[in-house]
Amino acid sequence: MSSHVRHITIDCADAYKLATFWAEVLGTQVSDEDAPGDPEALVEAPGAALLFISVPEPKSTKNRLHLDIQPDDRTRDEEVERLLALGATMAGDHRKPNGRGWATLADPEGNEFCVECGAAERARLTGSRLPVTADDVTAAVRLAVDALGESATDNWRVPAGSLDWDCWETVEHLSDDLFAYAVQLGPRTPPVESEVPYRWAPEREGGPWNAVFADPEAGTAGLLQTLEASGALLSAMVRTASPAVRSYHSYGVSDPEGFAAMGIVETLVHTHDVAEGLGITWSPPAALCDRVLARLFPDAPADEDRWTVLLWSTGRAGLPGRERVTSWRWQGAPLG
Repeated sequence: MSSHVRHITIDCADAYKLATFWAEVLGTQVSDEDAPGDPEALVEAPGAALLFISVPEPKSTKNRLHLDIQPDDRTRDEEVERLLALGATMAGDHRKPNGRGWATLADPEGNEFCVECGAAERARLTGSRLPVTADDVTAAVRLAVDALGESATDNWRVPAGSLDWDCWETVEHLSDDLFAYAVQLGPRTPPVESEVPYRWAPEREGGPWNAVFADPEAGTAGLLQTLEASGALLSAMVRTASPAVRSYHSYGVSDPEGFAAMGIVETLVHTHDVAEGLGITWSPPAALCDRVLARLFPDAPADEDRWTVLLWSTGRAGLPGRERVTSWRWQGAPLG
């Protein structure tokens, strides 16, 4: 058995006040169980929980341990300006003219921390591919659930686009895909020659082979809940699995990032299928499409409309100047 880091604990003069600052930094909230004047205050955030404890001793020297902050959807310099406006101060500017480097700031009690380039910035600077993440899985599934939830019809037994399945079956299939990818990462020794042996079977001849089915009595709201739950399972497994893990897929052994990208492609294109059947609009973010194309379809055309390129790559749309794709498969093996 091993241990894990539960909290990063920070001594300070005013636990609740400093926790409030850091909650703003991380885009979260101070625990509901804490209040001004409490000797402790907890800030829960993805990847790390910060526990602030009031102590009588003042800070007297440079921290021996500090936090490195990477913005999610802002540039490093935009994040520096935001944090300075929140009450941080500049402790050391190590940014370079070529866009690299970092800024060292201090929080309102003088604790140093660094602000690094965001992932997109780092990829541009290094000419590398921006990775597909667990957060991307969550975002894709939530966008799909929100879009499909806007359908005004109760009849989900109409054909899903060009598929042989109806819209209900297609969402069940998508839920099953996300579940299946998650469980491939679950065993201590993931299988590399076969799928985890759940029982898959269709409910009707010609229907999808699933282990996951939604209860019809729960209606479309219940159907979409199964989709969101399966997406959460995959996101959690991708987030916690070691990047070194390898597991079986019929297109080749893959890694957690590969299963994340597969789940996202399944989500985006099957939502497209269902949206066509239900007559609703669906157009996912270009940046998300670009990341999964780079991971699973590295030879895809560089056309600007990344969503159309993804639809073309999966045989669902034409692309000017190129033959229609009639047979396709992604590259699931880890890149590089």
